[in-house]
Amino acid sequence: MINSTTFLIVLRFILLVLLQVLVFNKLNFFGYINPLIYILFLYWYPIKQNRTTFIILCFFLGLCVDIFSDTLAINAAATVTIAYLRPTIMRFVFGVNYEFQSFKLNNSTKAQQFTFLALLIIIHHLVYFTLEIFSFSNSLLILQKTVIVSISTLILGMLFSTLFSSKKE
Repeated sequence: MINSTTFLIVLRFILLVLLQVLVFNKLNFFGYINPLIYILFLYWYPIKQNRTTFIILCFFLGLCVDIFSDTLAINAAATVTIAYLRPTIMRFVFGVNYEFQSFKLNNSTKAQQFTFLALLIIIHHLVYFTLEIFSFSNSLLILQKTVIVSISTLILGMLFSTLFSSKKE
């Protein structure tokens, strides 16, 4: 029997992959801004779940996006990187609070949620564009694309997390 948490994880996985490959991969704001919204899976994934399972799921998440985007495992590498770094990022943003059983992302402040999402996105995009461009002579281009695409992804990510938040005010 599948429980509600597992069902929600699978549903988010499928919907974010479909949303990314069918909608956001087709959008190119100003010719080069392409938000990578599937990263929200790492933001919404439950904190107390098995870390190995999480990293494997993130690999398959990135690989699914790579297969449909024809990007040669760049998404998979960037997604696994932030999946591995997620506990460190959480410790930086939330302190040791996140290690307690009762911690929930929705109970943290909006500033902490924003910072957490922003760090996930920036690190992902930095790895992604470094692998995509793969040239030290184009470091400025890597930083420029990282900043611009991160801003668009962050705006959409905050919009989606506000729209689909389980916390009712």
